[in-house]
Amino acid sequence: MNIRIFKIFFLSVLFIPAVSLSQVDRQKVGNDAVNTQQGGYYNYGDKDKVNIEVNIWGYVKYPGKYLIPKGSTVMDLISYSGGPITESKLEDIRLFRPRNDSLKTKDKLINLDYNDLLWESPQIDRDNFKNKLNLTLLPGDILIFTGEPRYFTRDNVNFILSISALLVSIGILVVSIVK
Repeated sequence: MNIRIFKIFFLSVLFIPAVSLSQVDRQKVGNDAVNTQQGGYYNYGDKDKVNIEVNIWGYVKYPGKYLIPKGSTVMDLISYSGGPITESKLEDIRLFRPRNDSLKTKDKLINLDYNDLLWESPQIDRDNFKNKLNLTLLPGDILIFTGEPRYFTRDNVNFILSISALLVSIGILVVSIVK
């Protein structure tokens, strides 16, 4: 019986690292890798197009640096990142455009509202012929989803139940020791 348990344990110790190593070896890293992730870097680049690097931070499912095709919009980046999470403030999204010496632009902070991006009809800026709401991203843009942790009733109930279970367990232990 003990030898059988030892064999199972020994084989599982050998097998689990082999499975995890084979999964790491299958990931492609580099220019040919499309839709791969590694350490917060996501590659959605198209090898037949010009690609740019942008960042999305804050309360989204997959924050990080993204390599995306030039001409992608704010909604494209939000879609790539998995969308906002429950704690995000959808009416306070910030797009930060850092200064670009070659284009002679200054730092710019643009406030966006997620509901406007989704539900409002596009407002066309007649001077630039661009959609004001769903802006086209530029290299180095940083999209920031602000937010704060929200607590729900279920969180309070879980906290109270775990403390109650601990107190009941201590009470049973004390009663068992006294008897």
